[in-house]
Amino acid sequence: MSRPERARLLRFVANVRGDEVSALLERPEDARWLLVFGHGAGAGMRHEFMEGMTRALSAHGVATLRYQFPYMEAARRAPDTAKRLVGGKSMGGRMASTAASQAKLPGVQGLVFFGFPLHAAGRPSLDRATHLRDVRLPLLFLQGTRDRLAELELVRAVCDGLGSNATLHVVQDGDHSFNVLKRTGRSEQEVREELAATVARWAEHTVRGNTREGADK
Repeated sequence: MSRPERARLLRFVANVRGDEVSALLERPEDARWLLVFGHGAGAGMRHEFMEGMTRALSAHGVATLRYQFPYMEAARRAPDTAKRLVGGKSMGGRMASTAASQAKLPGVQGLVFFGFPLHAAGRPSLDRATHLRDVRLPLLFLQGTRDRLAELELVRAVCDGLGSNATLHVVQDGDHSFNVLKRTGRSEQEVREELAATVARWAEHTVRGNTREGADK
């Protein structure tokens, strides 16, 4: 099992306005991939879900760079506009895909969505997925069957429309935060292990394969 090095606290300029934000880099000894891991709208990079997933990913050889969005760094409640957000969990994944749909992101080989927020709770819609057609990267959707921000059948329709670019992994009984019902008998750690193993497997088979094909052309 990989062991992460002690988290390194970093700072970087996040956008053209010069907003400086903090970040945490955790790299296991045998890291093969780096996941730039944006947080959700309501909690920052040190949220318990972010911490737990970082540990699970490290065990599968995936390094993580967690960072604060500018509004979170400044302790403001409301998220910034899409133009100021810098590419994840929920909102973090959505903003990363928005950026990737507008311009090529240097060094980025694929996008992982830990609960893509397809629509507002109770208001099913596909509008937030329109830009995904312009993302020329492999996409991994990790979605719970009880996610109120993404009806599963709508997510399936989005993935079908994206063709071979999209991979969908469904967490049975998981909500938007991947909490599962007690009656399932599954622990929080087991669910996060499932997610981490899926990310690592997808990176090795889908992203690496896509990179090799691109190099051969």
